[in-house]
Amino acid sequence: MELTDYLRVVRAYWRGVALLVLLGIGAAAGLSLATPKVYQADASGFVSAGSATTTGEASVGDSLAKSRAASYVDLATSRATAQAVIDDLHLTASPAALIGQVSVTQPTDTVLIKISARAASPLGAQHLADAWVRALSEQVRKVEDPAGTSLQALRLEPVESASLPTAPISPNLTRNVGMGFAAGLLLGLGYAVVRSQLDRKVRRAEDVQRMFGVTVAATIPRSPAMVRKDGDLVPLVVGTERRDDPAHAAEAFLKLRTNLQFMDIDDPPRIIVVTSPLPGDGKSSVAANLAAALSLSDRRVVLIDGDLRRPVVAESFGLVEGAGLTDVLIGRVRFADVAQGVGSLPNLTVLAAGGTPPNPSELLGSKAMGRLLRGLADRGYTVIVDAPPLLPVTDAAVLTASADGALVVVTAGQTLDSQLGAALGNLDAVQGRTLGVVLNRVAPRATDSGHYGGYYGRGHATAPVALAALEPDELILPTPGAAATTDQLVAKSA
Repeated sequence: MELTDYLRVVRAYWRGVALLVLLGIGAAAGLSLATPKVYQADASGFVSAGSATTTGEASVGDSLAKSRAASYVDLATSRATAQAVIDDLHLTASPAALIGQVSVTQPTDTVLIKISARAASPLGAQHLADAWVRALSEQVRKVEDPAGTSLQALRLEPVESASLPTAPISPNLTRNVGMGFAAGLLLGLGYAVVRSQLDRKVRRAEDVQRMFGVTVAATIPRSPAMVRKDGDLVPLVVGTERRDDPAHAAEAFLKLRTNLQFMDIDDPPRIIVVTSPLPGDGKSSVAANLAAALSLSDRRVVLIDGDLRRPVVAESFGLVEGAGLTDVLIGRVRFADVAQGVGSLPNLTVLAAGGTPPNPSELLGSKAMGRLLRGLADRGYTVIVDAPPLLPVTDAAVLTASADGALVVVTAGQTLDSQLGAALGNLDAVQGRTLGVVLNRVAPRATDSGHYGGYYGRGHATAPVALAALEPDELILPTPGAAATTDQLVAKSA
């Protein structure tokens, strides 16, 4: 992983990283506050060889003091010295415990003995350091002059009394908080890297291109305007004034339109199936808004609701969900009789789904469906088909076999890579062409397959329906902007 990869991972899982950093800081601060304070005071003594009358005697005495001072370090940490301090200060601690509170050092090439004493209070540390120097001095006297003749060669003289400490040496709050921050940051980075390696959700366009080698045709930002309201109606942001679209989702659909136009300049796709791996990915919203965007570029567009199980397109445009695609394919009505124009988008014509048949996959994969799609494309129309999801049912796959390609809509941060892979595999199985992937609900910044609807619903038939052979002259569309009434559609379908 490069530095940019780590930055991307941290940005993706910044909440977890921040939480671990805060936990590290909090744990360090709490531990510091709960730990008893320790104060330290320092005192020192000077090893003296007595008075000297000549320079030679002074040199010999200094050498003797330095050589014996090292032995006095061990003497300072003896049980006898500790017991003397206990007697002096009237303490209740044991000699072994008291020795643990004191450290004794001899600076190199000096005759100094430094005593560092630690206690729970500043005054206790000060008294302990001074008492230890006095006790060591007495122990040196007993060693150097056991007979008490006052003729000892060496003695230890206290030269610096301990000062009263003003701040504890432990715990060091600043150091501990810094260490807690560093530990929390390391844990957070580890958490983010592990999560990124185990995360199977499709989040970025780069992930799709790297894992599947499929072009990402567009990224649609997450926007309040794209949230379904008023039941199951598809939200339309293209060609409408939406103040609740701060993420500019409408602009993303215009970019998608441009990408499709330049996908193959000599032979651009004219029949486009819009589908998704699973329900809820927003494929109907993408299909409706893409059709609206194409119609705004002076193209004649036909939007077909090919989701015969859960149709929503016609009602979303305020049109009648009466007779439609099913009735055209079985020869009950002509295409021109049930195709409806959209008043606000004169170049857009919508074909509703019609009644729900018992065999939608067979109906959508029929020769009649292929003739309908190809006939519209041959007459200069761009056809957008809103198809069911790929994993629960086979409808979209069989439709793609009769189309120029399919756009697969996935939800950023929700669709699994295995689900997208299975959906693309279903298209490959019928030799369908994948025009690209539309990454939907992307944050505004630079379950497996299951049951989907049923075979029976509004206007269902009781037996498989026979398919009609559509004639070319039946593909004449109504005048743009003209929509059939409910009575007309019912009369046509009767």
